[in-house]
Amino acid sequence: MHPGVFAASSPDRPAVIMASSGQVITYAELDAQANQVSQLMRAAGLQPGDHVAYCLENHPNFLPLSWGLHYAGLIYTAMSSRLTTEEMAYIIENCGAKAFITSSYKRDQAGELNDQMPNVEIRLMMDGVIDGYESYEDAIAGQSAEPLPARVAGFDMLYSSGTTGRPKGVVPTTELLPLDEAPHAVAGMLPTLFGMGEGDVYLSPAPLYHAAPLRFCMGTQLNGSTVVVMERFDPEEYLKAVSEHKVTHTQVVPTMFVRLLKLDPEVRNAYDVSSLRAVVHAAAPCPVAVKEQMIDWWGEVIHEYYAGTEGNGFVYCNSEMWLGHRGTVGIPINCTVLIVGEDGEPVAQGEEGTIYFEGGGTFEYHGDAEKTAGSRHPKGWSTLGDVGKLDEDGYLYLTDRKAYMIITGGVNVYPQEAENTLTMHPKVFDVAVIGVPNEDFGEEVKAIVQVAEGIEPSDELGRELMAYCREHLADVKCPRTVDFRDELPRHPTGKLYKRLLKDEYWAGHDSRII
Repeated sequence: MHPGVFAASSPDRPAVIMASSGQVITYAELDAQANQVSQLMRAAGLQPGDHVAYCLENHPNFLPLSWGLHYAGLIYTAMSSRLTTEEMAYIIENCGAKAFITSSYKRDQAGELNDQMPNVEIRLMMDGVIDGYESYEDAIAGQSAEPLPARVAGFDMLYSSGTTGRPKGVVPTTELLPLDEAPHAVAGMLPTLFGMGEGDVYLSPAPLYHAAPLRFCMGTQLNGSTVVVMERFDPEEYLKAVSEHKVTHTQVVPTMFVRLLKLDPEVRNAYDVSSLRAVVHAAAPCPVAVKEQMIDWWGEVIHEYYAGTEGNGFVYCNSEMWLGHRGTVGIPINCTVLIVGEDGEPVAQGEEGTIYFEGGGTFEYHGDAEKTAGSRHPKGWSTLGDVGKLDEDGYLYLTDRKAYMIITGGVNVYPQEAENTLTMHPKVFDVAVIGVPNEDFGEEVKAIVQVAEGIEPSDELGRELMAYCREHLADVKCPRTVDFRDELPRHPTGKLYKRLLKDEYWAGHDSRII
C-alpha cells in the first residue's frame, strides 16, 4: 500500500490538515507532490539507496516530501529543527546526503551550512530562497506528477543520540523492496492494536522529525486516514483540535498529559473528547498518578508502548492491562524480553537487569560497527541498554536509563554530548551531566561542575556555561541548571561515580526514572 492507492479511490479525502492554519492537503495532492519530488530526485541523478537529509519545522510539505523520497527509493534522514549548525553539518556529512532540503524558517543556519556540506549536490529551500539554494516549489513544479517506473520503497535513517560522542544513524534494513510489497514499521499495528480504519483522524502534536511521529503519520496515511498536524503543542489547542476534527487516534508524550491536567477544569471540560478511541503514549515512562488521572478523564482509551528508534522490540499495554499492573510498560508482542545480569545470563523473575529483545527487528548503527556490536548479546539478542524487571505475569517495568540517558519532555538526551562540550570550557576542570527530577518534563538536564584553579563558582558562571553549551548543541541537550562542587566523585582510574550523584538528586523517589 501507499498513498497513491487512496489518491485513486478517495482523491478529495484530506491526507493532511494543519491544525492552526486549517490548510488541507488531499490524498490526490499528497500523491502528486510526492511523485514530483521523486521525479526531481531521479532527474538529478539520485538512485535508490542514496541518502537525503532534510530539516523542517512542522511544515505542510513535510509529509509530501517524505513520501516523495520514499517513492524514489531513497534513504531519508529527518533532522531536528532544534539542532545547531554544527550538529546539522555532522549529520549531513555522516549520512552521506546528496541532497539537503530545508525551509526559510531555517534560513540562517542554511546559510551557515553552505560551505560545510561539499558533497551535497541538491540544495532546496521552501518559502523563499537564499544564496546557494534553489526554490523547492519551483523545482518540483517543473516535474511530472506521474509515478516513477518500477518503484522501490525507501526508508528512514534517523539519528539516535550517542552514549559517547556524536549521534548515530539507525539503519533498520539494507533491503530495497518494490513499493507495493515493502512493509511499514507502524502501518500494520495501527488497525490491529489501535483499531484504526480508513477515514479515521489521527492528531499529531509532536515534531514530525522524531521517529514515532514520522512513522505513525506515514502509517496513518497507509491506512487511508487523515493526519491533523499541530504546528506546535499547546494543551488547550490540542483539546480544540480533538473536538473540531473529531479525532479518533493520537499519540502523545507524558509531558503533554501533565500540561493537559494542569489546565483549569473549566477549560478542560469545554471541549468534547468523546471521539477519541485510542490515545497512545510512549517515549518516556508515565508517572502512575498522571496516567490514573488521564484514564479517569478520558476513559480506558489510553495505550502505551516501549520501543526505540532501532525497532528491535515492541512492548505494549492497553488501559485494562495497565490498571492490573500499574507502572508497567506492557508485555512484548513481537519478541521475547529477557532481563540479563552483569554475567550475561538471565536473572530471576523480579530482579533488575539489562533489557534484551529476542526475535524482534534487526538494525545496525550507520558506520559504527563497534556500537552495533555493543548492542548485541553473544546469543544474538539486542538491547537499547535500558534496565528493568519482569513480574510474575511477564509484564515489563523500566527502572533505569541506558548509560544515564535523560528523557526530558519525551526527548532522549545523552549527557556525554554536553559533558564533552563543557569539558572544553577553560573555566571547567571536571563536569558531570545527569537527569534530575522535573515535575513537568519528567527529567531535566543538570550540570555538576568542578571549576578550574583560580575560578570562583557563581550564578553568573553557571549562566555562562549554559550559554556556551547552547552555542554548540541543541538547547534540549544543554543543562537548565548548574551546580558546583569542590570535587566530583571519581575512582583513582578516572571513572566517574555518576550513580552517587544521581542517587543524591533522586533521593525520596521510588524509581530512578519518572
